[in-house]
Amino acid sequence: MNWPATERHCLTPAPGGLALVQELLNTAPAARPAAEGLPDLLADGALDGAQEWVDLAVRGWAVETGRPDVHLVLADDDLPQLRCLRDQVRRALAAGDQGSGAAVRFTSAPVVVGLAGDGTLTVEPEGAGARWLASAVLAEGLLAQTSGVWRRLKVCRNLSCAAAFYDRSRNNSGVWHSVRGCGNAAHLRACRERRRVQD
Repeated sequence: MNWPATERHCLTPAPGGLALVQELLNTAPAARPAAEGLPDLLADGALDGAQEWVDLAVRGWAVETGRPDVHLVLADDDLPQLRCLRDQVRRALAAGDQGSGAAVRFTSAPVVVGLAGDGTLTVEPEGAGARWLASAVLAEGLLAQTSGVWRRLKVCRNLSCAAAFYDRSRNNSGVWHSVRGCGNAAHLRACRERRRVQD
C-alpha cells in the first residue's frame, strides 16, 4: 500500500509523481455516502498516524519517480502547515476547474533544478518535514501543468465526499470520483428536486 489516503477512497492513484499531490488531498476528512466518515490523517494530535502516512506516501513517490527513498520526520508544528497546503491546493484545483480567477493565497517552497549528465533537467524537493513535502507537491504540480495532466486531477463535486481523483475519461469530463456512488446520489437528489418543484 503506497498511497494509503487515496486507497481508503478505493481510487486508482494518479500517474507518476502527481499521485503525491492526490495523496495529500485525500488525507482530508470525508463523510462518504454509505460509508463511515474518514478521519483527517493530518489532524492535530495525530502525529503518529501522520508520520505513518508520510512514510508510505514518500516511499510511493520515490518508487513512482525513480528517486531514492527519502525519510521525512514530521513534528507537531508540521501538521497545520500541511493542512494549509492541502487546502490551498484544493482551492487551486477548484478555481481551475471552474475557470475562475479566484485568488488563491500564494504558496512557495524551495526546489533544486539540476542538469543531469544526459542533458535533462531535474526538479528536486528541498527542505525538511512539511517544507520538503510542500516542495515535492508543488514541484509535481508544476510538472503536471507543463505536461498537460494537471487539469485531470479533480476533487469530487459531492461535498460530503470531496475525494481527489484522476479523471481518466477521454474528454476529461468527470466530476465525481465514483459515478455509481456520488454520481448516482447527485442524480437522485436532482430528480427528487425536479419532482418536488413540479408538484
